[in-house]
Amino acid sequence: MITETLIKIRNNPIVYNYLRVNSSWYKALNRDSNIISEIEKEAKDYYKLNLSDKLSNLNDKLSVVKTFMDIIN
Repeated sequence: MITETLIKIRNNPIVYNYLRVNSSWYKALNRDSNIISEIEKEAKDYYKLNLSDKLSNLNDKLSVVKTFMDIIN
């Protein structure tokens, strides 16, 4: 694997942790180091760090707060 690819992996903790969980991506990285962007996308899907997931999480938290406010009133 190219050292530049290793540096990119080590500097991005999301990708680094994802590769520790799904080590099958190392095989693809050894064949083509340009696949790092696809791995980053998969990692964001795995850890639910996409915008839609964040909005859904915020919506859930707001509904819990609203429920507590309704109970208090």
